[in-house]
Parts: sequence; structure tokens; C-alpha cells
Amino acid sequence: MKRINYLLKITLCFVLLTSFSITVEAQIKKTASVEGITEYKLDNGLKVLLFPDNSAQTITVNITYLVGSRHEGYGEKGMAHLLEHMVFKGTPNHPDIPKELTERGSRPNGTTWFDRTNYYETFNANDDNLDWALDLEADRMVNSYIAKKDLESEFSVVRNEFESGENSPTRVLMQKVTSAAYLWHNYGKSTIGNKSDIERVPIENLQAFYKKYYRPDNAVLMVTGKFETDKTLALIEKKFGGIKKPDTPLRDIPTIEPAQDGEKRVTLSRVGDLQIVSALYHTPAGSHEDYAAMSVVEQVLTDQPSGRLYKALVDGKKASSLWSFSPFTKEPSFLYINVDVPSEKSLTEAETTLLSVLDGLKENPITEEEVNRAKSNLLKRIDQISRNSAFLGTYMSEFIGAGDWRLAFIHRDRIESMTAEKVNEAAQRYLINTNRTVGNFVPTKTPIRVEIEHTQGLEELVASYKGKAGYGAGEAFDVSYENIQNRLDSGTLNTTPIEYGFIKKDNRGKTVTLSFTFRNGNVNDFMNKGKIASYTARMLNKGTQNHTRQDIEDKLSALKSSVGFGGSNGRVNVYVSSTEENLMETLALMTDMLKNPKFDPAELDKLKTQELASIEQNKTEPQYLAGKRLGALNQNYKKGHPLYVTSIEEDIEAINAVTVEAIQDYYNEFYGISDSATLVAIGNVDEQGLKDYFEKEFSDFKSNKPYKPISDKYIPNNAANEKIKTPDKKNAISIGVLAFEGSQVDEDYAALQIAGSIFGGGFLNSRIADRLRQKDGVSYGAGGRVSVDGDEKDKKSSIMVYAIYAPENASKVQKGFSEEIARFIADGITEDELKVAVTSWVQGQNVSRAKDNELSSKINNNLYYDRDMMFYKDIEDRVTNLTVEDVNKVIKKYFKTFDKWTVVNAGDFEKSPEIKTDKKVD
Repeated sequence: MKRINYLLKITLCFVLLTSFSITVEAQIKKTASVEGITEYKLDNGLKVLLFPDNSAQTITVNITYLVGSRHEGYGEKGMAHLLEHMVFKGTPNHPDIPKELTERGSRPNGTTWFDRTNYYETFNANDDNLDWALDLEADRMVNSYIAKKDLESEFSVVRNEFESGENSPTRVLMQKVTSAAYLWHNYGKSTIGNKSDIERVPIENLQAFYKKYYRPDNAVLMVTGKFETDKTLALIEKKFGGIKKPDTPLRDIPTIEPAQDGEKRVTLSRVGDLQIVSALYHTPAGSHEDYAAMSVVEQVLTDQPSGRLYKALVDGKKASSLWSFSPFTKEPSFLYINVDVPSEKSLTEAETTLLSVLDGLKENPITEEEVNRAKSNLLKRIDQISRNSAFLGTYMSEFIGAGDWRLAFIHRDRIESMTAEKVNEAAQRYLINTNRTVGNFVPTKTPIRVEIEHTQGLEELVASYKGKAGYGAGEAFDVSYENIQNRLDSGTLNTTPIEYGFIKKDNRGKTVTLSFTFRNGNVNDFMNKGKIASYTARMLNKGTQNHTRQDIEDKLSALKSSVGFGGSNGRVNVYVSSTEENLMETLALMTDMLKNPKFDPAELDKLKTQELASIEQNKTEPQYLAGKRLGALNQNYKKGHPLYVTSIEEDIEAINAVTVEAIQDYYNEFYGISDSATLVAIGNVDEQGLKDYFEKEFSDFKSNKPYKPISDKYIPNNAANEKIKTPDKKNAISIGVLAFEGSQVDEDYAALQIAGSIFGGGFLNSRIADRLRQKDGVSYGAGGRVSVDGDEKDKKSSIMVYAIYAPENASKVQKGFSEEIARFIADGITEDELKVAVTSWVQGQNVSRAKDNELSSKINNNLYYDRDMMFYKDIEDRVTNLTVEDVNKVIKKYFKTFDKWTVVNAGDFEKSPEIKTDKKVD
């Protein structure tokens, strides 16, 4: 199931479980503790990990089952993933899980991988929500319906998800290469499964699979965030302690994949434009020390801009981009490298270059400098993940599936202590031609084989591991509107017109989130500028007068910090993620990038080549083409205007028109502070230090271009329902838009939020999702939203609806859209829908304010629109006081029947008479 957003409620106690009896003597025992994570174990075998983080203001409950696609048998391909979908269908105590997830304002999901399946929900931190989440996970561990009627609708949803992947040559090529690389092991089979198995799985088989693997002694429960440890342990024991483990023990007998004894080759032929060459090598399991060594090798090869393959292929202008993938698995894994090659370049030359770099590692071994750089990059990412408790809770699922959660820390330590000698030994052992898959059988008299052994002694490896000092629990920060406003230090700097908003709070890991935005110019300044604005911002981190691009990357890795830039006509955005210790040094580097850029022609060529390749790749993609056509149908500006919607051909023309000289001219004219700039920082900040820094460094960074926003007034949409034919694409998409006049300051805004949530939001239980996914079973992804303009002058707002589906289901999707919109207008909403939507919206806002990056965005908007947090408090008060009549009134006012919408449908349609216009893409 693709990763979605969610929540849920429960009042019944776990003693009502019908399938298993209660054991009151169950006790929970502490078994290990590493860097703030403590492991406990119940008598029934359930492992529990607790990781308190007072600064989070949210809780994430994540349960990982040790079952994935690796455990599937003949005729069962995709069963683990299909079961993941079915577990959301309900239990006796939780009959409507999507509704509960939505009502709680949670951000949930479920994912399936080679070795594990996990389910999680992140929600506002309070006792009632925690009780509900634990009750939900305990109940669906043993009491999920797994009913035939649900399977009949859900299998087609999963099939639609399968078909959506079939649209991508990149994904299909990876699946075919991986499949060819493995003779027997299930790592060679895609987690999404086999289409025929998905369609034909008997409900009895799925129920047996569920009963076999969903059990306490095959699961690890992790709770992270703001909670009381003793109270949570007692609650876990109450909810899970009574579930008996089955008498039959689980036996996980590994499949031993034989050593590959020759290079293999795969050729894929289907519709598309962008060429791809890839290579796969067998590597050890995640628990093996050589996995860490190969992680360094992978970084040395594919990092941007230092990677050897990146330099040879992208810098060498033989390819547009590359990426790599090496899953952390329980049994021997693989390294996969993908290279995108534009059609005007030689695929043969790109492949030759790729393989020559890989084969040349023996004669040209990896240097100490490369190893240190790779280690810094990898450790920076691990450090940033470790400081985010909500993400850490789900991140640990990978290591749990691979054998034990402590492998996350052991893997980190192994990277820290990795040497060039070990890295080269691993590279020369695994990166050999007889151990890779790209093509044909090559006979040889002296075959060279590498046996990939399974890790031995895993329990001994993790049992005595102690770890390092943790990051601490942080401050319990109250996310009420009043407290945020009271904690906010805001004003305008003395020597430069930068409005600031700072919130000093003690985060776990001493993290800081900072954003800096400045705005210049007016609509006339940006006429006929094309893509110059965006490219200028994208070039800022590609080198300065004082630092090369590589210097910048190395420095940020050493500082365990990130700096990002974004730019559009009249606006430049800067994003910084750092720590209290490293913030000022990171800001100095950011300032150098902003004030002293070196617009290197070679780096510009790489950016342009990459974007042109992306366009080429998307030329036959339904979603991309539907979005383009939707914009064209509602074109409101003449060519050259900054808000003009460009065609594909015009995009290519605009990209080719970008030059270093044009970028430099744009920078000279529009970069600097005029009369509109905002600075927001949240976390372990020194407010006065930040003020002093920006006063000193940006008082001379000026622009003489006063800012006037580019007006984008509401204009009614053009009613249409068009079809674009995209041959050989097994997944179609329909997108519809209805424009209306409204803004966030309007009285109707609160009711529109709830109407939008009920219509297309929520977790699988909106009107659109319920119709097309839950009832009709034709769409894996369906929904909609109401977008309301923040600007009270323009008032350009819209309602959107979408669905992805198999092309043969086009008529059902059209009918579903039309009927549900008409029913929404005619019948309105129910009291129950209102209650769920309001609770979901309020809790969702709490979760949003608990996330520093989202809170930063709110504060930035407040500074720009001259508002404070009480603006949002007023909206929430109006939301909580809404009646059914209030919401029904705005539905009738703003929603219109489907024939008034602008709708574009893209896919490989054969017969869709209800879709009028046919634009074919060859």
C-alpha cells in the first residue's frame, strides 16, 4: 500500500478479543537498551521498543511483522502485500479503520518489503490516542476480518497498483534484471507480486498466511515520541499480553542462492523515449560487515558530484543522471545501479563507460579521501534520521526485518570505522563481471565465482552491543496556538528590512530548522524570463567563488547539515537544517552560496541535460501529460507572462535558452533585500545571535527592485472532458478541476476545509475513495481536495478530484466521479461525517504544529500576510462549531456537477465513449 495519511479511535478493551484467550500472568521484561531505545519482551514473545522524545509532541506507533515477499510460496507472489491492504479492512472492535485513522488526524501507512511488513500511525500525543492506537494494532494482529467480500474489491485495487508500476520502464527494467539475477531466492521477485497470483489467490490461502505470520512472537512493536514509559508499558501489557502465541513454532529456513557463474543480460523493449542501462551485483546481507563496506563503495561510485560513475557518465556527458539502490536485507542482498541515457546519446557508450569504471576498481582502487568523504555523507544522513523520532520509528523496521533493530547502530559504527583497505577488498570481491546481471551468458574455461555466505552468530553480535550516548528526550513543547504565539520572538531587523520569527525550544538532538525568503520585482520585471529564475536558484549550491561544489558537499556532511534553495519569479527560498552546535558555520556556508555564486557552465549543462531527460522520460507518461493538458485548457495568460502555462515544446525551448550570462544578469538584478524578506528559525537557536548575524551579513545584500506580488486572479475554469491516448501504458489517470472564488479570510473557509476532507481527503474513507476504491474496487489511488487561496485579493481557489486505474475501467471512474459529486451536492453530509472530519482536522493541525518544518511554514505565512497564530486559532474555533447545515450550504455554493469541471483523462484507452475528445500521443 502506497504511503498515505490517517487516524483512529477505540473504546473497547482488549479483553473482548474473540480469537485468543487472555493470560493475566503475562509480564513484560526489559531485555536491552541502546542510545535511548529500550527493548522489552512479553511472555508471548512480542518484542517492544520504547523511544521517548519529549520534544516531538507526537507519538508514532509502528508494528513490524517478520513476513515479507521472501516468505511467499508458489502461487503466493504478492500475498504479503495483498494482506497488508486487507488488514486495513477492519476487525470486530474496529470495523472501519480508515474512518478511525481519519478521525484521529493521524498520518498512517502500511508497507511491505522483502523481509517484513509494517503498519504505523503518527498522531497527536495524548493518552486517549495512544490507547486507541495500541488497541488497534493488538486487535488487527489476530482479529482482522480477511473476508472474501473485501478481497473481491481489494485485489483489483492491488492490481491497479501493480499496473501503475508497469507504466515505468525504469521500474520494469529493475524488476526484470533482479529476477534474472536470482535463480531461486525470492529477493528476485517483486514485492508487488505476480498479476495472476494477485487476481486468483483463494481467500482460504490468504487467511492461512495471515494466521501463520501475524502473531506476537513474530512481531516487534515500537513506540516513539512523547509518552510516559511506565504508563505505556502497562498499556502495552494490557493490550497485547493476553494474545497467546500459537503452539506451532515458526521456522524460517533460508533459501541458499547458488553463486552466479557468469554475467547475465536482460533487454527490455517497450514504449518510451529515455534509454536506461543498469547493473546488479550480488552482495552480503545487511548484518554482514561487508554490507557497510559496500555502502561506502556505492557512495564513492554514485555520489553527486564526487562519484566516479557520476563524473564518468554525467560530467562526461554520456548520461543525464544515475541512481543506485542496495536494500538492507536479512539474507544476501544486491547492489543495483541505474543510468538514464537521453535518446541522442549512445546507450552502448554509456554501458561501456559504466562497466569500465566498475571493472577498473582493481587497477584504480578507492582512495582514503574518497572513503572519508563517503563516510561523512552516509553518517550525516544517519545522524539526521536519528534526530527525528517519528521517522526513526518506521526506519527501524528495515533493521528489524533484517534480524534486529540494533543492527542500525552496528551498521553506523561499521561505517565510522571503515577503512580504505576493507572497502577495496569488498569492491574487488563483489564487483566482478561473473557476479553481475546486465546481459548475456559468456562461456569461459576458468569461471570465477563468489559465494555470498549468510551471516552467522547474529544473536551474539547484537546481544552485548551497548551503543553510544543518545540525543536526549528534549523539551515537552506545548503546541497550542497561544503557547506558540507567546514563545514567538518576532519583529524586523534594524539595518535591513527582514521580518523575523524565532521560537527557541529544546529539541531532541539540538536541531534547528531555518527558512529565509526574500522577494523582489513585479510582473513586468519577469516577462519573457522563462526558466531563468528557477535555474539561478538551482545553481547556488553548485559552487561559489570560494568553494567548489565538492567542497560544499563535504563541508555540509561534516556539519551534518543541509542547505537547499528554491526560486521562482520574484521569490527566493532558502532552507537550512542543522544543529545548535553547527548552525552558525552552516549559515556562513549558506551565505557564501547566496552572495558569491560561481555559475559554472559545466554544472549548468548538467542541470539542463537532467531536466531535458526528465521531459523525454515523461513524454508518454499519463500523469505528466494530463497535468500539462489541464493547464493548457485553463490558460489565462499570454506567452511570455510568468504565469503562462507552457507546452512540452516550449519547456524544451526555455531550457535550451538558459545561459550562464542570463543567469548572472538575473542574479545581479534580483538577488538582494528590497522591502520584503522573512526569516524563521525553530529549535535550539540563539535568537540574538541570529539577529546579529543577519544584520551583519545581509545589510549590504540589497536590491533596488521593490516587491509587488504577481496577481493571479480567479477566473472560472473551462468545462471540458478530454482523453489523451498513451499507448502501452497499463495505468490511466483522470484529473478534474473546478475553480471558485474564495480566500482563507472568507467566512466560508472553515466549512470548505471540512467539505474538502469529506469529499476527497481522509484515509481511504472520503466519498471519492470510498466509491472508487472501497466499493467499486477500480482505483488504487483516488481522492480530491479543496485548495483555498491565502491571498484575499486574488481569491483563486479550486476543487480537485483524481483517480488512477486500469484503462478498461475508465467508464466506471467517470460514472463514479459524476454520481458522487451529484450526490454530494444534493444530499450533503451526515452528522457522523461531520464529527469525524472535524476531529480529524483538529488533530491533524496539532500534528502539523508539532513538526518544525510545517510550523515554520505557518509562521512564514503569518509574517508575509501580517497575521499571527490567533488567525489559525480562529479558523479552528469556527471548524469546531460547524453544523451539518453550515457545510451543506458551502457545498451547494461552491461545488458544481461534473459536466462543469475541466477533466483530462490519460491512458491506453480502447473504448471510452463517455470521454469526448481523443488526443493521441505517439
